[in-house]
Amino acid sequence: MNTRKSFSVLLTLLLLSTVPVLSQKTRTETDLLGKVQVPADAYYGAQAARAMENFHISGQYVNDYPDFMKAWGMIKLATARANTDAGKMKPEMLKMIEPACKELIDGKFLDQFRIDLYQGGAGTSTNMNANEVIANRALELAGYKKGDYDKISPNDEINMSQSTNDTYPTALKLTMLMQNDSLKKQLEMLSASLKKLANKYLEVVKMGRTEMQDAVPMTVGQEMYSWASMLDWELDNVKQAEKALMVLNMGGTAIGTGLNTPKGYQEYVIKHLREITGYDLKNADDLIAATSSLHGFVVYSSALKTLATTLSKISNDLIILSSGPRNGIFEINLPPMQPGSSIMPGKVNPVMPELMALISYRVIGNDVTVNIAASDGDLQLNAYEPVVGLTIFESQNLLANGMKTLREKCVEGITINEDVDKHNIETTIGIVTALNPVLGHHVGDELAKEARETGKGILELVREKKLLTEEQIKEIFSPKNLTGLDKSKYEEK
Repeated sequence: MNTRKSFSVLLTLLLLSTVPVLSQKTRTETDLLGKVQVPADAYYGAQAARAMENFHISGQYVNDYPDFMKAWGMIKLATARANTDAGKMKPEMLKMIEPACKELIDGKFLDQFRIDLYQGGAGTSTNMNANEVIANRALELAGYKKGDYDKISPNDEINMSQSTNDTYPTALKLTMLMQNDSLKKQLEMLSASLKKLANKYLEVVKMGRTEMQDAVPMTVGQEMYSWASMLDWELDNVKQAEKALMVLNMGGTAIGTGLNTPKGYQEYVIKHLREITGYDLKNADDLIAATSSLHGFVVYSSALKTLATTLSKISNDLIILSSGPRNGIFEINLPPMQPGSSIMPGKVNPVMPELMALISYRVIGNDVTVNIAASDGDLQLNAYEPVVGLTIFESQNLLANGMKTLREKCVEGITINEDVDKHNIETTIGIVTALNPVLGHHVGDELAKEARETGKGILELVREKKLLTEEQIKEIFSPKNLTGLDKSKYEEK
């Protein structure tokens, strides 16, 4: 067997390994393109089977995000109830469909959703996957055979008054809202951990730095509180941005005109979605615009990007402040998590802040993808919603997991080197600024010049020249006077 043929066989085996392992028996289903053999015990049908064959791209599947499947169950339950309220669906049909939708919401049948996240068709394959699974499960619960679609049809009943073009973006948004709840929790916990650490070292004076040069004094607590404040700003931004995800286009069907929906359906479906999900959902005031535009995704992705930039900044601050340890700044100690080198004995690297930073780079890149995809949608539909969904899903998970890891394996174990901070304060030329009000700018210049020429510290020169008493030095260099520390400001936090 030649090399090319061997590779072809291996590739075929790998592709086949991505398909759910079901019975060897099959049932025959028919779609637009003809007959399809589907495993007899599968709940998915012809269109999902075709998608499983067509899209072997990333090895990442829609069921890698369980909340995505839950979102589809919520949507199909809400639409069935709305259709019944509007008089289009018979109550007895709703009774058969509801239990299957609820099972999907409860997390069942995840193995029936094995379509690659990278897919053409603007999400039609995923919508039909949900329609087929719910239809076949409803048939089974009602005592019928899978595939007996003249009783319950994936298209006519489960997809009633819908299009992929309104259900798919809605499913993406509901998933993002659910995952955003976890992200917000991790963000709040990371901020709280930094505040706890800041309180511990609130009055420890250190040197602040600008452009990597000594600037003026601050406290360790003030620095750590500043990181927490940055995260609090990001939390507010994420909360504001998630509101854009709550604006839907349900009932717009194909392009936003509402074709094939009964009177009152749009109001009913939003009402039921609000009740089922618990989110403050509403339809856009222009469903044609909402079907064509990916505005909400762009707004939310931007909030994730700004969060990523802040997390990267904080992470790199931690790396710099822990640098050395003997030949760097070495003001803080990060918990040692693993050996840092295969050749240098004793080396320990700041792997957790590094991890958070590289996660941030990925999220920033994902936002670029969202922006490009959103700008390239054509006319009344954006066919690139799948890549928008998968990149935002990934960003949410990376950020939530990254913040949890940074908190548990780094922030909660940070200690400081007070002797280093004290030495820096006493030897730096930067503290001369604090003496200006007492000694004057000219004397400060002379002290700074002599310090540079002799290598002596400012306080050392002040004592030598007896410019200040020890009581005056203690007063000037108290945390309150030196850094403007107002403890009550931080106690409120």
